[in-house]
Amino acid sequence: MVKAVVLGAAGGIGQPLALLLKANPLVTELGLYDIVNTPGVAADLSHIATPAKVQGFLPPDDGLKKVLTGADIVVIPAGVPRKPGMTRDDLFKINAGIVKGLATGIATTAPKAFVLVISNPVNSTVPIVAETFKKHGVFDPKRLFGVTTLDVVRASTFVSEIIGDLSLAPKVVVPVVGGHSGVTIVPLLSQSSHPLPSSLSEDSHAALVHRIQFGGDEVVKAKDGAGSATLSMAYAGAEFAAKVIRAIQGEKGIVAPSYVSLESDAEGAAALTKELGQELAYFSSNVELGVDGVAKLHPLGKLTEGEQALVKAAIPELVKNIETGVKFVADSYKATL
Repeated sequence: MVKAVVLGAAGGIGQPLALLLKANPLVTELGLYDIVNTPGVAADLSHIATPAKVQGFLPPDDGLKKVLTGADIVVIPAGVPRKPGMTRDDLFKINAGIVKGLATGIATTAPKAFVLVISNPVNSTVPIVAETFKKHGVFDPKRLFGVTTLDVVRASTFVSEIIGDLSLAPKVVVPVVGGHSGVTIVPLLSQSSHPLPSSLSEDSHAALVHRIQFGGDEVVKAKDGAGSATLSMAYAGAEFAAKVIRAIQGEKGIVAPSYVSLESDAEGAAALTKELGQELAYFSSNVELGVDGVAKLHPLGKLTEGEQALVKAAIPELVKNIETGVKFVADSYKATL
């Protein structure tokens, strides 16, 4: 029996994400929450012939508490999507308070749930959830994940396009490490399961890296103000959620990149820190999933000089993003004293 909850279920990511979770036969109960429209979304999804019972809740009458009661896995796509011209700082100012409020609800109602954060900017919102959990004394670093799967999905797709065979896309595996925005996204193309053509020029290689890092901008521009990467993000979120569900049910050997607290695995963190050359509180690397969440953090492995430079460039931005999230929670609690 698995109860999955989507917080922000009526939005551009939330609705297709909820659809994909309803279609997952491992999900037996699906709880939906948003500030509008969730009863309608739930009614619509409830007609689909799969095992999951669906319920939708709104803020009145303790809706957040009701939806989270008994939750095994909570996925958070809530917040405002990025629009043309909107900076990451703009996005943070809008979404930080939303994420903190939802994290407070999880901490008080479902502290043992596995929490998957999609709300952008992930590099900062994951620390917001962690710091909120710490304030309530329920933080378990093994159970908190920043969903970076879209970067992996994009890398697989774009590499298969360059190889010239899209049928390979589901099989192409490219580790993507670092974080989940711009220069913090570091695709390790040298470790791709399907090597790039030897004829690929340096300029084309650099263009591929840039496309993986800034693929979100490509979608925002193409939608011309009408949205951001909602469908691909929903797909990626559902894919990662499915892996977590399979792992907590006992399936072995599931490895996927995710932005996690390095407190989740002291031994793995020590190896990563040595590779990075400095300590970081959060980092995305290949994570082995287990019944308790994070089972093992994998090292980066052998990198090319170019990849080493990308990691080096990512670190200062990651430090800044993490500090922003931590400071937001600290300041918000000071304001309530």
